Amino acid sequence: MRKSVQERTTKETQIKLSLELDGSGEGTVRTGIGFFDHMLELFKKHANVDLTVEAQGDIQVDYHHTVEDVGLVLGRAINEALGDRKGLVRYGFASVPMDESLCETSIDLGGRPFLVMSCPVKHMMVKDFEVKLLEEFFRAVSVEARANIHLRQIYGDEAHHICEAFFKSFARALRAAVKIDPSEKGVPSSKGMI
Repeated sequence: MRKSVQERTTKETQIKLSLELDGSGEGTVRTGIGFFDHMLELFKKHANVDLTVEAQGDIQVDYHHTVEDVGLVLGRAINEALGDRKGLVRYGFASVPMDESLCETSIDLGGRPFLVMSCPVKHMMVKDFEVKLLEEFFRAVSVEARANIHLRQIYGDEAHHICEAFFKSFARALRAAVKIDPSEKGVPSSKGMI
């Protein structure tokens, strides 16, 4: 089974996370940030992974540290669960509508971290959650998962819907990329390593 258990403790956050890539969408998420919990619940369901997150952070300051650090820990768990990456499909793409919004994600699990996120509404708020924090989350995932992630808002003007479309498209793209390709005999790279 491709799984990982990770912990991270700093003066700002304490995070425990478990991930199983070949799961069924089970697990609990508790970060103390209601909207972020909602997004992570969507992620685990649509990525079809088992995910448990227990996070405590200095949310009385703001949500930045908790959101970014959960991204770091999730990325680290993805990286460990992928192991040597032999047999991976490696690439994933998904375009997901959510009412008036449409967002897409492209992922390459080829070992080179990079994030591009196009989100014209990034300074909007959903209740007390700034959409811009999603960029911090996905950047942290990208670095620790050693993944190239491109997210693009095609259109939409309702911030909640846009965030949902981002998380669902990310989940679906990751779900495709982590699959095992039985015809792939080694790592999916012309270099012979990832």
